[in-house]
Amino acid sequence: MPDIEQAPAHATRAETVGSLLRGAAVLRAARRGSLADQAVLDDAALDAIKMQEDVGLDVITDGEVRRTGWVQTPRWLDAFTVTEGRGALNWRGGSGHADAGQRGSGVGQTSSRGGYPAVTRRVATARRSGDMTSEYAFLARYATARAKFTMPSPSYHRRFWSPSHSLAVYDRPEEYLAEIRDFLREAVDKLIALGCDYIQLDAPNYGSYCDPGARERMAAEGRDLEADLAFDAELDNSLFDGIPDDVTTALHICRGNGPGGTWHSAGGYGVISGALFPKLEFSRLLLEYDSNRAGGFEPLADVRPGSVVVLGLLTTKSDKLDDEAAVEARIAEATRFKPLEELALSTQCGFASAPGDNPVTPDGQRAKLEMVAKLARRTWPG
Repeated sequence: MPDIEQAPAHATRAETVGSLLRGAAVLRAARRGSLADQAVLDDAALDAIKMQEDVGLDVITDGEVRRTGWVQTPRWLDAFTVTEGRGALNWRGGSGHADAGQRGSGVGQTSSRGGYPAVTRRVATARRSGDMTSEYAFLARYATARAKFTMPSPSYHRRFWSPSHSLAVYDRPEEYLAEIRDFLREAVDKLIALGCDYIQLDAPNYGSYCDPGARERMAAEGRDLEADLAFDAELDNSLFDGIPDDVTTALHICRGNGPGGTWHSAGGYGVISGALFPKLEFSRLLLEYDSNRAGGFEPLADVRPGSVVVLGLLTTKSDKLDDEAAVEARIAEATRFKPLEELALSTQCGFASAPGDNPVTPDGQRAKLEMVAKLARRTWPG
């Protein structure tokens, strides 16, 4: 497991988190997934690549344009069943849609009545459909900038555990999560064989540990939060055991990115940073700092020395362009707790984690990514 960023520091200062805006035709094509729709998705991915390279980002994705939501595991793995009356998160803010949280779980498999997938079959023996790494194969074929692949962390899949449904096939959630880790490791090995040298895990589950209300609900369910947090950190670390040292590993701790700019987790990272951050053996941590809900930068002192913190300072929840001077001031403030050479810059999250209804326009999206690249060059010259 590499402890530090292996690529030249100047090459990895300006990042995007993952998803980019998708038009209605692209969303329809992704949902249908027919051969006739493939050209639509290919064109959308080419547009995403060109836009990111044109604005000068150091690391790009394909915009996740082939996905109906950022979590694809239930799409590729026949181990889940949509069940009613569970999985709801406390979505807040945004454009005021009362049902935005249920529609915007980001999973892409919710029912019209707010159902949520539960693991109901053994992962190790479940049927598999398609190959999630095909997204990267296309991206690598056409990208000239460094490219990364994003996937949900193994620990995120704890949200698909249901005592009412999952205990029929597993004795405990940790057994299930280990099989998820093994399934995702197959993808990691394929990605590396394809030449991928940057793999990012997305983990909004850690953001939930910061939220007082979420912590109270989890405790009421009988969960040992400290034990779960420690297990999840080691689980996510183990996904990359034995990979080559020149592969960058990253973890994005999300705080919720639903339709209309909604969010589900408030509370600073300090409630988890002392126990969690020293355990995370990743090259980079992408942390959201676009609002005062995230608290101060003091938790950066708990990140392992040598690990780069990518500061998510530009919001994807509003079309208003962030103030350059304010962003630069916040970077300077962060250096009180983490050296400048161990910092980088990005937007706070992707632009379209859930399909549709994002408050940012295509022009706003481009302007924000241009600012990321511009400020990164100014802050880390050379």
